[in-house]
Amino acid sequence: MDVLINPFAPGAGSPPPELAGRRDILNQAEVTLGRTMRGRSAKSVMIVGLRGVGKTVLLNRINGLADEQGYVAALVETPENKSLAAVLAPAVRSLILKIDRGEQVNAAAKRAFRVLRSWASVIRVKYNDVEISLDGETEPGMADSGDLEVDVPDLLVTLGEAAKERGLAAAIIMDELQYLNEVEMSALIMGMHKVSQKQLPLILFGAGLPQLVGLTGRSKSYAERLFDFPEAGPLSYEDAKIALQAPARMEGADFTEPAIRRIYDLTEGYPYFLQEWGYHAWLMAPASPIGAPVVDSATPQAIKALDRSFFRVRFDRLTPSEKRYLRGMAELGAGPHRTGDIAHRLNVKATSTGPVRASLIKKGMIYSPAHGDTSFTVPLFDQFMRRSMAAEQ
Repeated sequence: MDVLINPFAPGAGSPPPELAGRRDILNQAEVTLGRTMRGRSAKSVMIVGLRGVGKTVLLNRINGLADEQGYVAALVETPENKSLAAVLAPAVRSLILKIDRGEQVNAAAKRAFRVLRSWASVIRVKYNDVEISLDGETEPGMADSGDLEVDVPDLLVTLGEAAKERGLAAAIIMDELQYLNEVEMSALIMGMHKVSQKQLPLILFGAGLPQLVGLTGRSKSYAERLFDFPEAGPLSYEDAKIALQAPARMEGADFTEPAIRRIYDLTEGYPYFLQEWGYHAWLMAPASPIGAPVVDSATPQAIKALDRSFFRVRFDRLTPSEKRYLRGMAELGAGPHRTGDIAHRLNVKATSTGPVRASLIKKGMIYSPAHGDTSFTVPLFDQFMRRSMAAEQ
């Protein structure tokens, strides 16, 4: 069928034509935004899930909801090997600038700028990845200690006070939060705790891999009282059906029930993979409706595209020892697997695998769903590893 009207959009963070199965999370976000705007108590939200479930898409949608409700919002990513300071400082600067617009002088916004300058003067020395530079007066004694757990709360409180004085609400929206270390996460939690205590109109939305829950708990034991952790998992069959049928029908086409069932079985309901199979099935189909034989014909192309991009880009970042560890996991199946079983498969002592396992967790390739267990953060990655191993033989 016509490639120009193919409705499916496989891509990192690309919004699907139909965001199926995520209404509960979006409803929670709308309530959180509404309560915060009205000065009511609301927990910040941390969306957790594996790769390819649409966490980034959800954060983008939440950013849109914040705009609709009149928020000033900043959407940022927390990349691997980049400090919280380097990510947070430009975001706070952007929010203060948005708050300070208008004819009337906002004294609290001016103070927030001075506090930000105080922090910038410290973090530019302490962190070599911080690029922000702000000239002007500082606020002595505020956010200038060099201790993140002291300075970040100062910064967020003054930001919240500036928004309150202007009659606005602010939202910080952060992706890939699992890359923060425990001190950075602790500072962020302490900051939001102070904001909550003062009932300031500032809220945090975040997203990350499943280890984010453990990271927040280790950083501060009271984190569970400040944050909700809705899980974005694979879609149910009915939601997957909507994700495939609704876009196709908007273009005057459709999938047969056996075709949808076949795609669902192949993708296990993960949203990114549904888009990939939908995209290639559309290209392969001579006409509507798209049937199961077309899906079978399109499957090699869908797998090839995933191997070339979604899987390979993560695999190529790994060291030889990390690749061996993941091969050992893949040979055992989808998982989760006991750490001892992986070591046995690799014919090494379990204690010797600790550093490699820790490195893979830090890189966001695996996580521990329970004590002593290890699982892939990338759905179907065991299948990719087995295909790679077979190609090498």
